[in-house]
Amino acid sequence: MIEFLRNYTIVYYLFIIIISFLITFFAIPSILHVARFRHLYDDLGHFRKTHDHGIPRLGGVAIFVGFTITSLLFCMTDRSLPINYMLAACIILFAMGLKDDLSGVNSSTKFTIQLVVCFILVVVGNIRLTSMYGVFGIHDLPYFLSAGVSILLILMIVNAFNLIDGIDGLAGTTGVIVNGTFAILFISINQYELAAISLAMAGAIIGFLKYNLTPAKIFMGDTGSLLIGLISAIMAIKFMEVSKTAAHSTSWMYSVPAMTFAILIGPLFDTARVFIIRIINGVSPFNADRNHMHHRMLKLGFNHLQTTAILTSINVISILTVILFKSYGNSALILLILGVSLLFNWTITFLIRSKERSTLALRNLFV
Repeated sequence: MIEFLRNYTIVYYLFIIIISFLITFFAIPSILHVARFRHLYDDLGHFRKTHDHGIPRLGGVAIFVGFTITSLLFCMTDRSLPINYMLAACIILFAMGLKDDLSGVNSSTKFTIQLVVCFILVVVGNIRLTSMYGVFGIHDLPYFLSAGVSILLILMIVNAFNLIDGIDGLAGTTGVIVNGTFAILFISINQYELAAISLAMAGAIIGFLKYNLTPAKIFMGDTGSLLIGLISAIMAIKFMEVSKTAAHSTSWMYSVPAMTFAILIGPLFDTARVFIIRIINGVSPFNADRNHMHHRMLKLGFNHLQTTAILTSINVISILTVILFKSYGNSALILLILGVSLLFNWTITFLIRSKERSTLALRNLFV
């Protein structure tokens, strides 16, 4: 069956997206029924919530089921990805996320479990970065540095997706863009298994988004956001690794780190920004607040759908920037993308200050 589908690539990948979509799409009504029957709603009393009525937050269960079943049905066992370790890590993170969505998990337990997941992937599964492609003069990484950087990268991406899941559709739409882009890039270098995993995740998220776009009927919760972040992190690392030995040289092959950075710029920039601001203000970087980019845009009067559209458009523009200016080199492209993100953030800051002071003044750019 797999060999037949591999000869018909479009059919093969369409099957993956459709089946993953259908499993998630038809699982959510049952989850909604159980959540309402058991009164499993989001905590309306929390200061970060932007909805005025209870909404179930178990959409991640459907994403997990759709992704896992499709991955097992369509995975092609080869050396490009140890799928047993990947699924083991997914199950562990899923279990923790589910408990967190139902009754809560303290931050130290979350961090410990995430470290266990990273250990399984990086040390046991050998899913790690071994080179930085000369970015800022860094090339091959020794094993311990490679493992350390990979663990930090996975932790950051996983938690970044968790942190952007604050409004309807944002984490899900970003997940589709990230995994859909990785899938296209993997297909271009004949990495069939990796493309299948990315498309299985993208299809599952699309099935969920039908119920999550404004007005949301269900949230993905930590179960979904952590899982999307984990798969996105794995695909990012594998993309950078397999591109080194890809058989086909394409236009983006010379800007792999920059392309990876552009694909993940949305969640990474927002997380780095709020962490830096909290540290500067003498607050723990893990303290929750309403200072994320999506919260700031809501202050300007944008609704959830408009905010999601604008932020994901910045993500897409960053990807296109790497494609258009690939000749600039990785270091310059990364700085360019970072500069665009900082400029966008500065613009939002200016508009918020101008709205609060009811005046458009040059000083609003600085204080």
